[in-house]
Amino acid sequence: MLPVRTNQPVGLILDATGQPYRPSARAYAAADLLRPEMATWVPRGGSADADLLPELDIMRRRSRDMERNHPIAHGASQTLVDNIVGPKGLRCVPQPNYRLLGQDHEWAIDWRLSTAAKWQDFAESIYCDAAQDLAFAGQTNQVLRGALGNGEALVIVRWLPGRNPKYATCFQVIEADRLSNPDGQPDSDWLRGGIEIDAYGAAVAYHIRKAHPGDDSLSGGWGLGAMWDRRRATGANGSVMFDSSGSLSGQWERIPARTPWGRRRVIHVRDKARAGQNRGVPIASAIMPQFRMLDKFMQTELQSAIVNAMIALFIETPLGQEGLMELFGTSDANLLDLLDARTKAARAALRAGGIYALQPGEQARSHIPGRPGGTFAPMMEALYGLIGTGYNLPPELLLKNFQRSNYSSARAALLEAWRYFLGRREWLASDWAQPAYECWLEEAVNSGEVEAPGFYENRQAYCRAKWIGAGRGSIDPVKEEQGAALRLAGHRSTLEDELAKRGLVLEEVVEQRQYEQRLLAEAGLAPIPDNAWLTGNGAPSGDNADATTGDASDGTVNSDGE
Repeated sequence: MLPVRTNQPVGLILDATGQPYRPSARAYAAADLLRPEMATWVPRGGSADADLLPELDIMRRRSRDMERNHPIAHGASQTLVDNIVGPKGLRCVPQPNYRLLGQDHEWAIDWRLSTAAKWQDFAESIYCDAAQDLAFAGQTNQVLRGALGNGEALVIVRWLPGRNPKYATCFQVIEADRLSNPDGQPDSDWLRGGIEIDAYGAAVAYHIRKAHPGDDSLSGGWGLGAMWDRRRATGANGSVMFDSSGSLSGQWERIPARTPWGRRRVIHVRDKARAGQNRGVPIASAIMPQFRMLDKFMQTELQSAIVNAMIALFIETPLGQEGLMELFGTSDANLLDLLDARTKAARAALRAGGIYALQPGEQARSHIPGRPGGTFAPMMEALYGLIGTGYNLPPELLLKNFQRSNYSSARAALLEAWRYFLGRREWLASDWAQPAYECWLEEAVNSGEVEAPGFYENRQAYCRAKWIGAGRGSIDPVKEEQGAALRLAGHRSTLEDELAKRGLVLEEVVEQRQYEQRLLAEAGLAPIPDNAWLTGNGAPSGDNADATTGDASDGTVNSDGE
């Protein structure tokens, strides 16, 4: 059978009907490669580490530069630290799983109070810091700042006997830049960004530079060589050293992730957004272009406004060079001298009430600056919104400006922000504070400071704890207290949880209240009534309560608590 002849050009792909094949539209518009707006958008499809590790260094440096030099970035970082951690750090409230340990609730309360007091004594001293500089709250702030600006924070758990009268456990916070592959080795299946991993992705060891790579320009590495030589001579921590020629930043220490019995040696704090991601991403990485544009836009507008403001008047003359020469009867050389003297006179500072004489034919014209332009404020607001979204901060909180917000919008913005703050607090507690507490508790148990029979068989049951940070701000204290009381009355909350929201510990509040009631009684003063939270002034509740609480119809109060 002879082949069917067609009039189609040779080289075309034909469909089943013999017609030229036309690619159909994608099922998902997001995958369409024919649309002009999508044709050039072909991101690479690397793994988490393949996408991140080659670009992490430049992102970290840009992030730190922004926080150092840009007021919005600096303020946003401080706002996050203030609300996630607070001035007093994270308070530990041990909560052992007493049922699993075969104990009762009374035992759990006694053990909790005793252990919490000993941990607080350790955490409030500078001995918890290997550098003996910061207490645990200061280290927590440092860890969070590193996790925000660098994308991750790195803490080495040191064992340094003799520095603390009671404990050898202490913590050394180091820059994430020091975690890297030794001798510049390329990333591989088992070594990713300075972290050795096993077949399942678990960290086996960390390779830490002896000094920050930026210390090369410092003479002698600030004397760090002697410190590392002493540690190497004594074999502290059982470290394995990778010695390279050159400065200290070219030498690495290999630190196992855990001891053979499971104690942490390195605490690596990062937000692991993708499976297989071994390093962290700075929080501002997605909004760095907007920050850069905001910075240039502000500088350009400010410089233009300054230049425009410096020009007060323009002196105009209708005469050209020939006219001036004819008017003043001077030669070319003398004319140049005349113009130079005229320019110097024009630069004289203006003064209030001054009267200035003009040359014949000259007139003064005022200058009205055109900066900032009409688009300046709307553009700034749009950029603030984008940056606030990147930081998970509402614009009001980003700029600390609530002048254009009403009660409802301000409350909604703060509630949304606090949802983020609480989530980040739980993450910081689980990734940093809890591992640090577990390392301390293990030593406290082994030294006899804390009684915990069968600790290694029931480590998780003994180490369980709750972490309390700074309390929330209050917009309407009366309504919020009434809501707390309703939750307690309806058995939907506990007094411990309500106090924790305010950054308080139940036992401390109860003991202080007992002391205050006793002190008032000894002084012959009336005790504070139990319903003072309801009335706001200690008046008894009842038929006259509506006159105090506000609206008699529904018992609500206005935003001022009046």
